[in-house]
Amino acid sequence: MITLSSAPRALRFPVLVADIGGTNARFALVADAHAGAQGFGSVATRAYPGLAEAATATVFDHTSRLPRTAVIAVAGPVTGDRIPLTNADWVIEPLKLIADLGVDTVIVLNDFEAQALALPSLDDSVLESIGAGVVHEFGAKIVIGPGTGLGAAAMIHAADTWVPIPGEGGHVELGPVSDDDYRVWPHIERLDGRIGAEQVISGNGLLRLARAVAAADGADRNYADPEEVTLAADQGDTVAQHTMEIFVRALGRVAGDFALIFLARGGVFLAGGIAPKIDRHLKTGAFREAFEAKAPHEALLKTIPTWLVRHPNPALEGLAAFARTPSLFAVELKGRRWGV
Repeated sequence: MITLSSAPRALRFPVLVADIGGTNARFALVADAHAGAQGFGSVATRAYPGLAEAATATVFDHTSRLPRTAVIAVAGPVTGDRIPLTNADWVIEPLKLIADLGVDTVIVLNDFEAQALALPSLDDSVLESIGAGVVHEFGAKIVIGPGTGLGAAAMIHAADTWVPIPGEGGHVELGPVSDDDYRVWPHIERLDGRIGAEQVISGNGLLRLARAVAAADGADRNYADPEEVTLAADQGDTVAQHTMEIFVRALGRVAGDFALIFLARGGVFLAGGIAPKIDRHLKTGAFREAFEAKAPHEALLKTIPTWLVRHPNPALEGLAAFARTPSLFAVELKGRRWGV
């Protein structure tokens, strides 16, 4: 078994596609180049010691179709033959997976790279507009999404091909801007002396931010989980409401930064596990206001559309699109494709 460097023009079917996040692992099978993805549901990563055990219990024990290829999206950088997840205890070992799952080939991509692969095919049935803007058909597209962590990726069109750009954009710096931010930021817990975007714009980040807001407001609050913060905000809790205001402004600021970096005239897409659950807060205008507040380029940002992704699993959709026709996407597979 070796690491393969050349990109395939076609994959061997059936193809197992898997979206492995910090909290959940989702699986589907693609039977052939014309088939949709047959979903097998979602399981908690903590319920299994590793990917092979989760895939066996979730997929292999429920179908007679044996995959020949596995295309896996992981929440973390793909940096070698041992790939630890950023926010979970699993370590993905592609060469071991080939033996454990009985497949010929394993391809490992970044989880938000998989989300980016879905962007060209998303339509109005799974997108909800937040704010104005005009789409340029082949303009760069950005997907950003808070969940267990904060993921981000770009999709660039060049030479008649869509090129996904993975990265660890969720760890960019996030500093205070408004007077309100300057009151709250000193109370945010730091990681090695810094405050990255993921430390605020994520599930754990929402709890961290709520503690900071409570301290800045001189209030006594002890939220148990992110859902309790959003529920308290909906019930009128002033600390929770203040937390959600800062959260959506921070998400808007980071989304606007990426829109500027890539000149994302194709739009910015909000995905991940949290965004659909806080849609009411995203629509208040605070998100879009922060997104556009990029002097001296406010006028430019006003032209870039932003959407909330309502698709139940865009990462699996993106992986399935790549599995069916890998030649349509310029995906770099050097060091990320292993085979017999």
